[in-house]
Amino acid sequence: MTRQIRSRNAAVQVWTAYLDNRTTRNRDGRFLVHGVRPITQALACGWPLETLLYRLGDDPGLSSWARDVLDSSPVPVVGLAPELMAELGEKSAGAPELVAVAEQVRADLAAYEAGDPGEAPVVVVFDRPNSPGNLGTLIRSADAFGASAVVVSGHGADQYDPRCVRASTGSLFSVPVFRVPGPAEVLAFRDRQVERGIPTRIVGTDERGDRAVFDQDLIDATILVLGNETGGMSVAWSAACDDTVTIPMGGTASSLGAPSAAAVALYEISRQRRTFAR
Repeated sequence: MTRQIRSRNAAVQVWTAYLDNRTTRNRDGRFLVHGVRPITQALACGWPLETLLYRLGDDPGLSSWARDVLDSSPVPVVGLAPELMAELGEKSAGAPELVAVAEQVRADLAAYEAGDPGEAPVVVVFDRPNSPGNLGTLIRSADAFGASAVVVSGHGADQYDPRCVRASTGSLFSVPVFRVPGPAEVLAFRDRQVERGIPTRIVGTDERGDRAVFDQDLIDATILVLGNETGGMSVAWSAACDDTVTIPMGGTASSLGAPSAAAVALYEISRQRRTFAR
């Protein structure tokens, strides 16, 4: 018989804190995963999960998806009263069927290698993201266009914030995400890539870029840098870039959001490689 919790005890208080307390998440090295696709992806990618929490009661009953997950997963399961699951759910969404308690994976860019000689990997850098949702959307775009990794530079949104996890639609579990203080660690990564025989350029996106993104040669390995939603790239990142590109716009919008700019630039990289691959 699985463990069942019907009153708000210490464990529930800790899990609830993971929703909006970054300090507690990082201290414990844990975070919450909501939603059918994110949980499915976490399991499919072999992400380390600590516990699967499920909603007790028969009204409404669990879906066939939820029952299959509980029956097939080796992860320990705990049943929670519906009102407790509602506390762990996303605002105004009611009591979810399942919530996964996952372990954080602390990846080190200093130990990372992208691709092999002869390949042209793409790594995306997001400088000081303000919004967890935007960070998650950017991770999703990076995954969709085959980027090797995402790097979060400087203090910014937490990739383990539930809003980021949900916005990534599970891509967080298949694309490595690194955190670095600033450009120095990425420059060192670029230098290691070059030493491995993978010529790599750092290309930043900026409204005052040197040329339009479709006029930039993006065939070779690329580190694509996106500024944050308020101030764009920092001065340090502008100095670190080999090239800067702009995305031509029409209409009255003042700028593209970082996730949209990332998607456009990543699509252009993909288009060039399909069209002009050497």
